[in-house]
Amino acid sequence: MPGIFRTPSCGIRPRRRTLLLSSLACASLLLAPTLAAAADYPVKPIRLVVPYPPGGATDVIGRTLAQHLSATLGQQVVVDNRAGAAGNIGAELVAKAQPDGYTLLMGALTSHAINAALYKSRVSYDIEKSFAPVAIVGTVPLVFVVNPSVSATTLPQLIALAKSKPGAITYGSAGNGSPQHLAAEMFKRTAGVDMLHVPYKGSGPAMTDLIGGQVLSMVETVPAAQAYVKGGKIRALAVTTSERVSTLPEVPTTAEAGMKDFEVSSMFGIVAPAGTPAPVINRLSADLKKILDEPDVKATLLKQGAIATWTTPAQTGARIKAEVTRWNTVIREAGVKPE
Repeated sequence: MPGIFRTPSCGIRPRRRTLLLSSLACASLLLAPTLAAAADYPVKPIRLVVPYPPGGATDVIGRTLAQHLSATLGQQVVVDNRAGAAGNIGAELVAKAQPDGYTLLMGALTSHAINAALYKSRVSYDIEKSFAPVAIVGTVPLVFVVNPSVSATTLPQLIALAKSKPGAITYGSAGNGSPQHLAAEMFKRTAGVDMLHVPYKGSGPAMTDLIGGQVLSMVETVPAAQAYVKGGKIRALAVTTSERVSTLPEVPTTAEAGMKDFEVSSMFGIVAPAGTPAPVINRLSADLKKILDEPDVKATLLKQGAIATWTTPAQTGARIKAEVTRWNTVIREAGVKPE
């Protein structure tokens, strides 16, 4: 009857005020189980998807964190390697998983950001919208290296040499669209030089040819290059971080070499499916912060060339957004095309 307010019900269409109350009541009913589950989290094993084969840096970092998270969470964290499609198979699996905190992605976030920019038609998830950021857990710095036959012993000298011989200085990379390739493209545009890209299928073959002189320079990860630098087989000119790298302490930063604001590192982090309850995200984030402060964890990551890092979920989301923006710009301006 008109003017009579009924008890809020999810199935009745009442007046405006009653409709509002009903909506709130329905929302509360729907949300209550989720909040209760989050409060009890975790009550069963957690799957940490590593979208690459066993043995690589992402896998080692993931297994280290899984071991420590198992102890802090009181439930087993199991690493699940789902390799393929440059990390996209594993990432897609997590993006489509239930947002309950029991399926997580141990991602190479820089590579995923590049994939989102370079392979838009082939990626079924949105790196910014399909995931709930948890934390960046490590960064891997890059280093400018040259064959010893190259006369340049500093980064400014390499720039001068490249300017004097446009297109003559070759640089190898781990492959078209790899972080190493795009970092070199960013360097070319920043320094105003023309260098010739020679892509390889991975860092190993590229490094072999750099040592042999088939290519003259590279921007490579510190872990892949440092043994050859220390052995005198290649020469390091600068690292792409704001501070010097402890494993190559004699090598200056790009800022020290005269290129301010040129900072590039490969980021590794943990994300969950979008919609994962905030209490679950915050619990994981807080535990990861404690874990990444442990000396043995820092040492294990450093052996992989990764510097232990921790960011809040909000900071992680901002960093992912910045990576996507950065690589979109580089790919567009350099005209990089997917293979």
